[in-house]
Amino acid sequence: MLPQIEEAVAYIRSRTKHQAHTGIILGTGLSALAKSAAIEHQISYRDIPHFVDATVETHEGKLLFGHIESHPVVMMQGRFHFYEGYSMQEITFPVRVMKMLGIERLLISNACGAVNLKYKTASLMLIDDHINFLPGNPLVGPNNNKLGPRFPDMSRPYDVHINAKLKAIAQQLNIPLEEGVYASWIGPNLETRAEYRFLKMAGADVVGMSTVPEVIVANHAKLPVAAISVITDLCDPDNLQKTELSEILGNAALAEKSLSKLIAAYLKSLD
Repeated sequence: MLPQIEEAVAYIRSRTKHQAHTGIILGTGLSALAKSAAIEHQISYRDIPHFVDATVETHEGKLLFGHIESHPVVMMQGRFHFYEGYSMQEITFPVRVMKMLGIERLLISNACGAVNLKYKTASLMLIDDHINFLPGNPLVGPNNNKLGPRFPDMSRPYDVHINAKLKAIAQQLNIPLEEGVYASWIGPNLETRAEYRFLKMAGADVVGMSTVPEVIVANHAKLPVAAISVITDLCDPDNLQKTELSEILGNAALAEKSLSKLIAAYLKSLD
C-alpha cells in the first residue's frame, strides 16, 4: 500500500503545496462547513491515483484545501462506505494519504440514528467509543510497520484531549453536545426493530454506516482523531416510524450550523 499512498501524495503535491494541519471528513448532508471555508484548491477524487469515487448522491467527491478561521485544513467532501462495494483499505486510503500530507489531527462527522431515546433529532453527539459491527477491519492482511504497529491499542480510540476541548467549547457556545457510543452497521438499508433492540442491549447510543474504519486507521497511524455525530432520526423499536432520506438530510441540515460553529471555534483555538 505504501507505494500507492506515495503516488497519491505526489500527485496532490503537484497540484497544491497547501500544508494542512487538520484533516476533516464531512459526512452525509454536512456540507455547510465546506461552504464557510476559504477554499484555495480542490481536486476531484477521480483524478487522484488509487482513490475510488464517492457514489452516494449527497457526497461531492472532492478533496478541498483551504482555511477555516485562518487554520489550514484539508477536507474530504464526501467519504466512502463499505455498502458502496469498496474494500476496507479503499475506504480508509484517504486517511493514509492525509497523514502523509502532514496533518496533525483528524476530525470526522457523520449522520446517525439515535438508539438512546433521550437524544433529540438535529442534535450533536461527541463519540467517546465505538462498536464495530462491520464485516471487516482495514488492518486485516500483511502489516507495514512504516504505517503503524501490527496490534494497535484501541483503549481510547477517540483523542481525550480533543474531546475535552470540544466539550469545553460547546459549553462556552451553549451548543448542546451529547457524548456516547457509536455503532457502525453495514447498511445501506436502515435497521430493523430487532436490530435496534440488539444495538441498545450491546451498549450503543447511536448507529451509522461509517466512521469506524477511518478511526481504526487513524489510531494505527498514531493520528489523533475525534468524531461528532449528527442525530438525524430516532430509532425506537417499539414505535418505529418509516424514515425517508429527505427527513435524514433535513435534520442534518438543521444541525449543520451548530456543528460548523463548534468545529470552527475549535480550529480557531489551535492558532
